[in-house]
Amino acid sequence: MAFQTTSPVLSLRALNRATLDRQLLLRRSALSAEDAVAHLVGLQAQNTKPPYYALAARLDGFRPEDLATLMESRAVARLVTMRSTIHTHTAEDCLTLRPLMQAGGPDRELKMFLKRLDGVDLDRLAALSRALVEERPRPVKELRLFLLQEWPDADPLALTVAARCLLPLVQVTPRGVWGRSGQVALTTAEQWLGRPVAVPAPSPDATVLRYLAAFGPASVKDMQTWSGLTRLRDAFERLRPRLLVFRDENGVELFDLPDAPRPDEDTPAPPRLLAEFDNLLLSHADRSRVVPAVFKDRTWKGNQAYCTFLVDGFLAGIWRLEETREESVLTLQPFDKLGRAHRDELVEEAERTLAVLGTAPVRTVRFGTVAG
Repeated sequence: MAFQTTSPVLSLRALNRATLDRQLLLRRSALSAEDAVAHLVGLQAQNTKPPYYALAARLDGFRPEDLATLMESRAVARLVTMRSTIHTHTAEDCLTLRPLMQAGGPDRELKMFLKRLDGVDLDRLAALSRALVEERPRPVKELRLFLLQEWPDADPLALTVAARCLLPLVQVTPRGVWGRSGQVALTTAEQWLGRPVAVPAPSPDATVLRYLAAFGPASVKDMQTWSGLTRLRDAFERLRPRLLVFRDENGVELFDLPDAPRPDEDTPAPPRLLAEFDNLLLSHADRSRVVPAVFKDRTWKGNQAYCTFLVDGFLAGIWRLEETREESVLTLQPFDKLGRAHRDELVEEAERTLAVLGTAPVRTVRFGTVAG
């Protein structure tokens, strides 16, 4: 469908500022950790620390114990949802988003492994896996060994990937709890949270509105990129009477909630330190609202993803936190030279981040070489 030529145009910087506001990154929010996880429709959690880093950048007064307590009380949990990647979600979203996202991630991932599952009855695999992990949480290796007893000639990795794709499997605590360690052990969301998942999967319409509240203004393709789902145009069209419509500088149609904040493009955007794979950087088809084209391939190397930082609202470098018993060192590596004012603001933000996330008595912020 062609965009409406009468729709107002949002400049790149206006789009940037609106997105940062929705992401709680223009100013730290007073939301609780649980409410922030809900508002952001989950936090990337491929590793255990990124959800804590994400909230440290966004919430006023956040402490890692805030999220850790939610993990231990089962108010939030870790499971595969959008794009078949692990996210930390509220209990409610674990039970409703996973069914909605099934076709956008788990089903597509499963198709990649079907050739390695020749002769495997997937319905039986799902039933057997459910019985095993609901008896007690099972480490992945243990689940795999059980499944190999049933299908000894099957690919071992494909068996456990299939179980993860077919069932809403939660990574149980202590995995994901700040300051604690533990191997991945799995049970179903129903068993862990004591409630059934939504059947049938809910309509995408409500999630469209939530996506716009957290990531808008946005196009249909933007939401499809975030969710992994396709054919969302119908949902946006059903909602069109309730939405505002804009265009970006390239003429792409953008939808938004009428009462959502859209700050002036000159609104100051303080530096922010983000986790690796932060959803701010992954949730739009066109990432130029945050990622300058010259830096678009600089946030990872091979399989290694980097923590990143923003300056003036845009991706500007990477950072890392290294810790010993004596010292926590946060190193900033900009992609280009920074002016004195931006450097000073960035150091102040890094010191604040280190005060929240550092565990050693001595805490140091330093600049590394310009990241290549």
